[in-house]
Amino acid sequence: MLNQRVAEVTARVQARSATLRGAYMQRVASARGQGPLRGHLSCTNLAHGFAAAPTGDKILLREIRKANLAIVSAYNDMLSAHQPFEAFPVWIKEAAREVGATAQFAGGVPAMCDGVTQGQPGMELSLFSRDVIAMSTAIALSHNMFDATLCLGVCDKIVPGLLIGALQFGHLPTVFVPAGPMTSGLSNDEKARIRQLHAAGKLSRDELLEAESKAYHGIGTCTFYGTANSNQMLMEVMGLHLPGAAFVTPGTPLREALTREAARQAARITALGDQYIAVADIVDEKVIVNAIVGLLATGGSTNHTIHLIAIARAAGIVIDWTDFDELSAVVPLLARIYPNGSADVNHFHAAGGMGFLIRELLDAGLMHEDVMTVLGRGLRRYTQEPFLLDGELTWRDAPVDSLDADVLRKADAPFSVDGGLKLLQGNLGRSVIKVSAVKPQNRVVHAPAMVFDGQDELLAAYKRGELERDFVAVIRFQGPRANGMPELHKLTPTLANLQDKGFKVALVTDGRMSGASGKVPAAIHVTPECVAGGPLAKVRNGDLVLLDAEQSVLRVDVSEAEWLARDVARPDLTANGFGMGRELFGAFRAAATGAELGGMSFGFME
Repeated sequence: MLNQRVAEVTARVQARSATLRGAYMQRVASARGQGPLRGHLSCTNLAHGFAAAPTGDKILLREIRKANLAIVSAYNDMLSAHQPFEAFPVWIKEAAREVGATAQFAGGVPAMCDGVTQGQPGMELSLFSRDVIAMSTAIALSHNMFDATLCLGVCDKIVPGLLIGALQFGHLPTVFVPAGPMTSGLSNDEKARIRQLHAAGKLSRDELLEAESKAYHGIGTCTFYGTANSNQMLMEVMGLHLPGAAFVTPGTPLREALTREAARQAARITALGDQYIAVADIVDEKVIVNAIVGLLATGGSTNHTIHLIAIARAAGIVIDWTDFDELSAVVPLLARIYPNGSADVNHFHAAGGMGFLIRELLDAGLMHEDVMTVLGRGLRRYTQEPFLLDGELTWRDAPVDSLDADVLRKADAPFSVDGGLKLLQGNLGRSVIKVSAVKPQNRVVHAPAMVFDGQDELLAAYKRGELERDFVAVIRFQGPRANGMPELHKLTPTLANLQDKGFKVALVTDGRMSGASGKVPAAIHVTPECVAGGPLAKVRNGDLVLLDAEQSVLRVDVSEAEWLARDVARPDLTANGFGMGRELFGAFRAAATGAELGGMSFGFME
C-alpha cells in the first residue's frame, strides 16, 4: 500500500501541474510522426544526413524502414568520469546493427567538472553549463534523423542537461548510458582528514596533492556520493537506465555488455515496433516523486533541489521545496555513503546497491511501482542486478539482506527515520539544509553573523585568526543572477576545523554548498537571492542569526522596525561578468530564475 504522505504529495503535484503537463503532452503528441522520422526530410536533407555513413548503414538509412539511434555524448578525455565514453559509440553502433537498426553520433555536449573548477572563476559557468548542455542536446536532435536517443553522461550538470534537452523531444524514446565509478582509492575519512590538516596549515601543498591523487586515481566517476553519483541513482529510480547499470565500474566486460544492451533496447522501443516507449511517457509526476524519494533515502546531493525542479518543469511538472520537505519526513535514510558516512559508492553497490534499495522502498510503499520505464511498465524489474552468465548478460534478484549494514539497510531498520533534507523558513527567506551528515548537537546554531561577499573573504579572515569564535557565516551574492551560483565547497575543511575545535558554526548563503554537503550545518540556496533584493542582503555583522534545523527555522533577530528601515546591500558585482568566458553568460545570469524555480536561464510554458 502506498504511503499516505507519498500519495498526498503526488496528488498535489498532479493537480498543480495539470495545465502545464497537458500543454507539454499535447506538444509531444503533435511531434509524433508515422514511420522513421527521417522519412519526413527532403531528399537533399536526407542525403546530407547519411553522406558519411558506412555503406551498410547508408542502405538502411536510405530505405527509411529501420530505426536510427542518436548518440549524444559528453565524452572528453580530461575528465575521468567521461573518458570511458570514448569506446561506447562503436559498441552502440555494432549492437544497433545486430537488431537491424543504425546509430549515428548525433552530437557532443560540454562536460565540465566541479572538482576541477571548485573555488575558481570557471565554477561560475557550472550551473549554466546545464542549460548549455540542454541546448546542445536539442541541436544534436534537431536534424530529425532519429527514432530514439542514447544519452551518454555522468556528472553534475550533464545528466540534468541531457534529460532537459531530451524532454524537448519527448516523443523519442531515450535511454541513459552511464560509464560507472572509478575503483576505490584513498578512503574518504583519510581524504577529509588530510584536507582539514592542509586547511589548518599543517600539511604542504605537495602532501595534499599526493593524497588527492590517490583518491582520484583512474577512469570513472569520483566515488563519493555527490551530484554525479546522485545523478546515476536518479536515472535508475526513474527507469531511464537498464536495471543495475548505475554503479558498474568502467573497463569491465559487464560495463560493455550493459552499454550494448542499452543500444538494443533503445532500438526495440521506437515507434517503429510494438513496444514504443517515449521519454515523455516515462517522466511523469509519479516518476518525479520517485526521484525525490530516492534522493532522500540515499542522502543524495542538495544540488538536486535545483536540478530536479528544472527537469520536472521541462516535462510540464511543477514541484517545490515543500514537496521535498514533506516527503523527507516519511522517507527513511537507508544508505550511508560519504559524506554521510565513510563508505563510497562501490561499497554501496557491493552491499546490495540499487536493486536492494528500490525493492525496500517499493515494499515499504514509498515509491510508485506502476510507472513506465525503458523496459516497459513497472519498477519492480529494477529490483534486480545484472551479471554475466557464460558471457551473456542476464539479471538476478538483488540480495534479500544487506551485505553490509553499515552502508545499506532495510526500510524497517534505517540509519534515520527521515531523509535528512529540510526546508528552512523565516525572515531570511526559504532555504534547504541537508542534515544527514550533521550530528544532532550541531543542528541548531544561534550566533552572531559574520558577513562575507565570497568564500575567499572568509578564508582570508580565517588565516588572520578572526574566526576563533561562535558565528554564522553569511556568504551573500552567490545566487544564479549574481555570479552563476558556484558551489562553496572550498569552505568545508575550514568550517569543519572550527567546528572540531568546539565552536558553534554554520553557513547561510544564497549560493550552493556542494553535492557533498557535510558535517557543518549549511542553509543553502536561500531565496530570493541577494541580487534580487532578498532579505539576506540586509544582514549585518553582529546580527544574531538562528539556524534551527530541528524546528526548520532560519531567521535574524532584528526588530521589525529596524529590519524594514534597513537598505539592501548592493556591492559592485561587475567583476563577475568577465574573465574565464563569463562574458558569454551575461544573458544567462540576467534571465536566471531563483533556486526554487530551478535556477534556469529559460522558462518552460510559464
